Amino acid sequence: MSKKKILVFIDWYLPGYKAGGPIRSCANLVGHLGAEFDFSIVTRNTDYTESEPYPKISSDEWNVQEDGSRIYYFSEGNLQGKNIRRLISQSDYDAVYLNGIYSVYFTLYPLMYLRKKRDKLVVVAVRGMLNESAISIKKTKKKFFLRAVKVLRLFNRVVFHATSKDEQRDIEMQFGSKNRVLVAGNLPAKVNLQSNPFRAKETGSVSCVSIARIAPEKNLLYALQVLAKVKDITVYFDIFGPVYDAAYWKTCSVLIDSMPENVHVSYCGSIANELVSETLSRHHFLFLPSAGENFGHIILQALSAGCPLVISDKTPWRGLQMKHSGWDLSLEKQELFVSVLQECGRLNQSEFNLLSQNAFALARHYQYDLRLVEDNRRLFE
Repeated sequence: MSKKKILVFIDWYLPGYKAGGPIRSCANLVGHLGAEFDFSIVTRNTDYTESEPYPKISSDEWNVQEDGSRIYYFSEGNLQGKNIRRLISQSDYDAVYLNGIYSVYFTLYPLMYLRKKRDKLVVVAVRGMLNESAISIKKTKKKFFLRAVKVLRLFNRVVFHATSKDEQRDIEMQFGSKNRVLVAGNLPAKVNLQSNPFRAKETGSVSCVSIARIAPEKNLLYALQVLAKVKDITVYFDIFGPVYDAAYWKTCSVLIDSMPENVHVSYCGSIANELVSETLSRHHFLFLPSAGENFGHIILQALSAGCPLVISDKTPWRGLQMKHSGWDLSLEKQELFVSVLQECGRLNQSEFNLLSQNAFALARHYQYDLRLVEDNRRLFE
């Protein structure tokens, strides 16, 4: 029996990493289901915010990968609606999987052409783009877009992929309940979690890390405001991630320059995905009070590295205090973040080890949840 063929559209894909979670979500899906489905991915030949094509790829043609998947890397000059249409018309596929809502080339053009092919399954992964915090960024433009696509009926008769019940409600709020919505949680990277990395912890100091794009929704400024109020302990805070919003980063930089002597902040630039786990294993806590996460791949990566969490309650990772693997706190209580970080600094080695072991155990529980694979498989059935 031949495998079903899935044609995937996504703005940025491997070997890129600067677009963050959507790349990981899509790559993990291919990694887990590649033995059951033939995936052909259509994307750009550059990473997010970059103009130089990826090395060692062939642009404007199919590239066969070691895992059997194929990737078509569009060059900027050939990324046009007519070429998207040509690629679809020349491809053999059973289903189309679109990553995101707002992309002109990788969502709208495919949908416009696929309206004439109602016999094909079209799945749209929302990727958190309809939640309140995401829509609040460039709100007027996004509201206008959503009204326009409803008038054009572009999303009629698609199947929406929601990664949680909350996202299902976001979809139904925007597009009504006539469309089918399937809930399938994000798949983790296929890794073998064998042992929890050890890191030394001295009472009175703590090492925290943030790995996220520098933009308002990731709330780095809030994190820095919290750190400026921390007393009685020494804090080392390393920031990794590309600058998405230059004006926002400038405001953050001003605050970094005025930190008290007990707080040491370093901006370390972007980080390739293959270096993330090792980087997390050198820090005590992931400190990420983001305004909202649809999933938070970096959160799962932190747990997998035995790195407990200090995050907001605007992510699916809730109840951390009860699981003794970190804290998920209300952004309305900044002083509570300050208190928790001071508590983190006061932990001794054995107290930290317990938190770290619990974080690692939580990651293993998620990593080996077979229901996640089954739910994602159902997207294409």
